[in-house]
Amino acid sequence: MTKDNCLIVHAAGKQLDLLRGEASRIAKGSKVDWWIDRPDVGTRFCFEDAKAKEAFASACDSFGIPCRDG
Repeated sequence: MTKDNCLIVHAAGKQLDLLRGEASRIAKGSKVDWWIDRPDVGTRFCFEDAKAKEAFASACDSFGIPCRDG
């Protein structure tokens, strides 16, 4: 799976649950697939579409959760 449209976030517990729900909502609205994997540090959220990735980055910003390309 490609990592072109991925973001790494540093969140745990309820914040991570919140982000999973948001990723699911964004992907469903964009009609694309998404997945999570665990790099050495953080959690990588990946999307099939760059627009979905950008929407997720905006959601992270609105929740005050830092993210970076990954």
